[in-house]
Amino acid sequence: MPRRCVVLKYGEVMLKGRNRGMFERCLLESIHRVVGGPDVLRISRRSGVLVLTSGLPREEIVERARRVFGISVVQPALRTARTPEAIGDAAVELVRDRAAAGSAPRFAVRARRRDKRFPLTSAELAAVVGSRVRREFGWPVDLRDPEVEVEVEVDGSDALVSVQRHRGQGGLPVGASGRALVLLSGGYDSPVAGYRAMRRGLRCEFVHFTGAPYAAPDSVYKAYALARVLGGFQGEARLHVVPIGTAQRALATAGAGPEQIPAQRRLMLRIAERLAGRIGAEAVVTGDSLGQVASQTLSNLAAVEHGCSLPLLRPLLAWDKEEIIDEARRIGTAEISVLPDEDCCSLLAPPRAATRTTPDRLAAIERRLGPDDLAETLLESARILEPWPAPAQPAPA
Repeated sequence: MPRRCVVLKYGEVMLKGRNRGMFERCLLESIHRVVGGPDVLRISRRSGVLVLTSGLPREEIVERARRVFGISVVQPALRTARTPEAIGDAAVELVRDRAAAGSAPRFAVRARRRDKRFPLTSAELAAVVGSRVRREFGWPVDLRDPEVEVEVEVDGSDALVSVQRHRGQGGLPVGASGRALVLLSGGYDSPVAGYRAMRRGLRCEFVHFTGAPYAAPDSVYKAYALARVLGGFQGEARLHVVPIGTAQRALATAGAGPEQIPAQRRLMLRIAERLAGRIGAEAVVTGDSLGQVASQTLSNLAAVEHGCSLPLLRPLLAWDKEEIIDEARRIGTAEISVLPDEDCCSLLAPPRAATRTTPDRLAAIERRLGPDDLAETLLESARILEPWPAPAQPAPA
């Protein structure tokens, strides 16, 4: 009897050479974290294909699998014996629901033999299965622009038949590129930057800077919710919350003036650098977009970066705001980011912000405060929250 399963197809991982095994191990670990552990999920490995079977509802497995980075295609399928008759039966079973709706869509069968010992060629197998579907339902064949595609893959042990094809996240498996720390605000930009970093294989933790005790906790609630959504892509999330309101007031008292925002940003990077060292992160990720606001001019970005010795990754540097918001909607963070909150960067913001500051100016401000001791003190007051696991939600289209 055909058995229900979910077929996952590699994306960029297929292009890797001798170190492909490492990427595949990271991919399997991601699947177990995001989709289900070995106690509820069985994974069968083929050449460039993974076959998942589980006691969980197949629709739930599909939705979870679509969130895994490193997978390009997710297909609910039937696993059956590698005979033309059994393959035809499976194809008929899969398209029966569509036929019950009363429509007669144009269809095509795409067959592929992974095992060349199979007695029929790919074209012959496609013709046999197509004839069976046509006899059963009377659908017209259209090989150029079909409305329904029946996909058949035959390997050494059995055959996989599917009629649905969902887009996966693509990219690289989480963990394949190392670890990073994401500066997470409550806005649109930083969650999207975190998503793009994870999509390139970085396992991420998150740090949120709040204006406490001088600001309301709304931004923390938003950061928690955003980290929860992002955790769904890597199967885990840790959020470090650092109150810097007193430090912001100290900067203003020290005469930061127009350089208040760049000075705050540089202090955040100093704290993030120390936190990254504690958690084993090798880079810091920000949501900076060149020229989007006054603090993100080229001069300011360079002056702020000067205070951090770790690689500073800016996935959205060349994105405009509309592109960022569209991506936020797609991954499910926009509806959280749009909620009102009191951003710590707006606390004690000067009437006129500097757009061409320098590392020397920021260093002069910092010397009045003892930046290293201040960063350590603030980091000691941090709280660690774990927003994962989160309720299941639809994967981004």
